[in-house]
Amino acid sequence: MTFNPPSDVMIYDTTLRDGEQTPGVTITTDEKIIVAEKLDKLGVDVIELGFPAASPGEQKTFKEAAKIGFDAQISGLARALTVDIDKAIDSDAEYIHTFIGTSPLHREYKLKMSKEEILNKAVSAVDYIKDHGLTAEFSCEDATRTELDYLLEVFGAVQEAKVDKINVPDTVGVTIPTKMNELISNIKEVIHVPISVHCHNDFGLAVANSLAAIEAGAKQAQCTINGLGERAGNASLEEIVMTLKKAYNINTNINTELLFNTSETVSRISGVKMPPNKAIVGENAFAHEAGIHVQGVLENSNTYEAFYPEEVGHKRRIVLGKLTGANAIKSKLDEYNINLDDKQFDQLFSKVKSLGDSGKTITDIDLRSIAEAIQGKPTTERIKLLGINVMTGDSTLPTATVKLDLDGKIKYKAETGVGPVDAALNAIQTLVNEIVHIELEEYHIEAITGGTNALGEVFVITVDEEGNKATGRATDEDIVKASIDAILSSTNKLLMLRD
Repeated sequence: MTFNPPSDVMIYDTTLRDGEQTPGVTITTDEKIIVAEKLDKLGVDVIELGFPAASPGEQKTFKEAAKIGFDAQISGLARALTVDIDKAIDSDAEYIHTFIGTSPLHREYKLKMSKEEILNKAVSAVDYIKDHGLTAEFSCEDATRTELDYLLEVFGAVQEAKVDKINVPDTVGVTIPTKMNELISNIKEVIHVPISVHCHNDFGLAVANSLAAIEAGAKQAQCTINGLGERAGNASLEEIVMTLKKAYNINTNINTELLFNTSETVSRISGVKMPPNKAIVGENAFAHEAGIHVQGVLENSNTYEAFYPEEVGHKRRIVLGKLTGANAIKSKLDEYNINLDDKQFDQLFSKVKSLGDSGKTITDIDLRSIAEAIQGKPTTERIKLLGINVMTGDSTLPTATVKLDLDGKIKYKAETGVGPVDAALNAIQTLVNEIVHIELEEYHIEAITGGTNALGEVFVITVDEEGNKATGRATDEDIVKASIDAILSSTNKLLMLRD
């Protein structure tokens, strides 16, 4: 493999174009501007804002972005057609990324055009863009399945037409790093403008293929925040940037401390939640539970972390469970200024292990509650259920009336819902919000035993406005009662943490 990487790499972000093509994702003009502002602060070199020819809404987005004046160049995608390019020009795009399919599959089944016709369209598109004084980037769609001699012929022709950058897409993510490295090496022998790559993740190799291309001399990586994109997605911006920084010592313009925040914004707006184990930005990217790991991290984080979480704006978490060691628990107790003698600590340690063996993940609030109970400080119940009445049926809107003791004050509330459980929880939440604003993040119910009289076990996670989380678990033959007990248990834990 060729190893001749550049000293710095440009980042071309296509979250707002290819990322929006994620099935089920639609991003409005206002939301695109919010994300674009984040990307601009992040330091990406080019923001592919969308496909202007797709709709009037896309054109409006480009015009709004032009008014702002981003530091990043704002690019619009356009097929190698004058009508598409005109839409981009009329939308005030300053940079146009034009493309046409070149592989046998695209020539025969999609375009139904000859090699010569495709080459002429590619050159004409670049000429047209440059005649209007704009930056032109050109892609041979499905480049990795295009015959090498023809690929080089097309790239050579658009280079003569004064294209600014040439992009090599692995459109359906079928290549592997060694082949991508070889391909870029061959292209660099005849192409002297900056080479870019656009890799899809169908085999989970998008980042690896992008890095292999950079090793061969590619100057730009097209990628998306969180790896969003069609099918299995695109190369992940955060993974490429951090690997270049830490493993290759290659510079980008990215302010890495903003990666986690940008990832969260894109996840919220797109509605695509990241898996907890997502590299760099996942919830568990810097979470540790195993006793040996936690001990090492507490002594020196480099023992089990590739880099400091603060470098990407993340935070380290020590997770408690059946694999937790004594040092992790002692570290948590120090955070809460809870002092236990040896006997008390042994009781706490055994309880944590027991809960972990039962399948429970112990939150920080759970640990504090258990520790304070062992220490002799009873858990205060500021909220108590005094009564509940539920009405439901085929022709009746499910309604629940609850009676609570809130800090010694008796409160009543009736609410409706899609079912009796939903109605009851709506009533509880309305009342509880008088003293603490909570949101129900997770709700699970399952039957512990069989039969119509089975016990129902309810597990919830609630979160307050400060981001604190607490779990609640309750068991009862009445699932409405179990649901209320669980949410009140978790809410009382949150209140205890705030006291």
